[in-house]
Amino acid sequence: MNTSNIDALLEGAVARGAVPGVVAVVGDRDGTLYESAFGTLGVADDRPAQVDTVFLIASMTKAIASVAALQLVERGQLTLEQPVADVLPEFGELQVLEDCSGDEPHLRPPSRQATIRNLLTHTSGCGYWFSNPELLRYHRLTGLPDPSTGSREMFKAPLIADPGTLWEYGTSVDWLGEVVGKLSGTDLDAYCQEHIFGPLGMDDSTFVTTEALLERLMPIHQRTPDGGLALSEFAMPMEPEWYSGGGGAASTGPDYLRFMRALLRGGELDGERVLEADTVELMFTDHLDGLSLPDVMRSALPELTHDVPAMPFRQGFGLGLHVVLEDIPGMRRAGTGDWAGLFNCYYWIDRATGVAGAFLTQVLPFFDPQVVETALGFEAAVYAVLGAPAAA
Repeated sequence: MNTSNIDALLEGAVARGAVPGVVAVVGDRDGTLYESAFGTLGVADDRPAQVDTVFLIASMTKAIASVAALQLVERGQLTLEQPVADVLPEFGELQVLEDCSGDEPHLRPPSRQATIRNLLTHTSGCGYWFSNPELLRYHRLTGLPDPSTGSREMFKAPLIADPGTLWEYGTSVDWLGEVVGKLSGTDLDAYCQEHIFGPLGMDDSTFVTTEALLERLMPIHQRTPDGGLALSEFAMPMEPEWYSGGGGAASTGPDYLRFMRALLRGGELDGERVLEADTVELMFTDHLDGLSLPDVMRSALPELTHDVPAMPFRQGFGLGLHVVLEDIPGMRRAGTGDWAGLFNCYYWIDRATGVAGAFLTQVLPFFDPQVVETALGFEAAVYAVLGAPAAA
C-alpha cells in the first residue's frame, strides 16, 4: 500500500496549523493497512505524537458502550423494546422540558416511556446542553451540572421531547452505560475491560485515566480567532462520579482500530468474539423508522462545537452509530457506520469495501473546518490507494 500521498496530506495539516498532532489508522479484515503519527503533543509540548499517543475519544465511546449493551441483549438480560425505566426507575421520573423561556422552566410528563432501542438511536428525548439552547438555559437557570462536570446530578436533566418522536443528539448512551452497569453488577469500565477491551487486546483503552496514560495524552486545544491553536480551558473530569458511555473513554489509534476491525469481521477478532454476526448486521441497519436526521445539528455553545450540516447523501442511524445509506463517490460505501468525538476525532467502518479508518486529534470546537477538510482528505486518499472497492 503506497501511503506517500496520505503522509503528505497529514504532514501538510500539521505544517499549516490545522492540527497540533494527529494519529491516523486504517485496517481491513486481515490486519492493519496504515498507522502513522505526525506533529507534536501540542503547542506547549514539543514531544512528537506517536502511534500510541492517548486521546480522549469523547463520543467515539458511544459505539463501545453500544456493543456492551448489545452483548446483554444477546445474553437475554435485555431487550431492545424494554422500557429504560424497567432497569433504571429514575429514568421514568424524567419530565419533558416544554418551555424554558421564562424564569421558571415548564415541565410535563412524557407521552410514553423510552426503550433501550431509543437510547441506542438517540430517539429517547435526551439532549445535550451544547446543542440544545433550551436545555442549556435549563442548566444555567437551575444550576444543574452538565455532563462535562462528571457529576451524577446531570442525570436529572429533563427530556427535550417525547421519546420516539424525533432524533436528538444527547445523553442517551450515558443512560445506556448506566443500564450496562446495573445489569452487569459492576461499573462500565470494569465491564468493558472484561468483555470488550480485554478480549480485543485494547490494552490502552479505559475509562480510568491513569498517570501512565496521562503522560501519553494529547491535551485539548482550542482554535484561536486568528486561526491558530492554543491550549483549551475545557477539561474533562479525571475522576468522574460515573463512567460516561457517551463520551468518557480514552484510547489510541491502534486500539480503536482493533475494535473497528472486530465489527468489520462480524464481531470477532483473533478468535475472540464480542458480538454475533447477526447482531453486527442489526447494529449497522437504519432504525429511525420514519424519523429523519436534522439538516443541521445546531450549536448552542460555539466554543465547543460549530453547526454540523448533514451529509448530502441518504443516511440513517443504527444501534450506536450513524449509517450512510448510499455510496459516497470515491469514499465510503452504502451501509458504512461512522461517528466522531467532540475533540475532532472521526472514524468510519465500511463493511462493503472491507476497510475501517480513524483520524485522531484534540481540537475544539468540534467540526473545525480545517480539521474536517483534513479528515475528509484522509478518507479520500485511503480509497484512492485502495482502488476499486472489493466485494464484502
